[in-house]
Amino acid sequence: MTIQLPAPLSAYFKADAVDGEAVAQCFAEAAIVTDEGGTHAGRDAIRQWKAGASAKYTYTSEPFAITTEGGRIVVTSHVTGDFPGSPVDLRYLFVLDGGKIASLEIVA
Repeated sequence: MTIQLPAPLSAYFKADAVDGEAVAQCFAEAAIVTDEGGTHAGRDAIRQWKAGASAKYTYTSEPFAITTEGGRIVVTSHVTGDFPGSPVDLRYLFVLDGGKIASLEIVA
């Protein structure tokens, strides 16, 4: 199923298949990512987070639902890869600031 994502979120999911630099460019300079119990603040930390995840696991992410909750855009994506618990549907909770992502929280 194909869903319509706002441009910054579409860019994020495309960049997620590329590398840490591509992902980092989707975020505002002072953005925050929370994932797997860790918080990564700023583009450099986000770049390192993505590079670490990419080095550790190979995966694909296929967004299939979008909604809003409490001022955040929530995208649910089917994620399949070589990580424990695969496959899993993850929820990506985004806050946008203009054309960039200001915050992202990834939860199961």
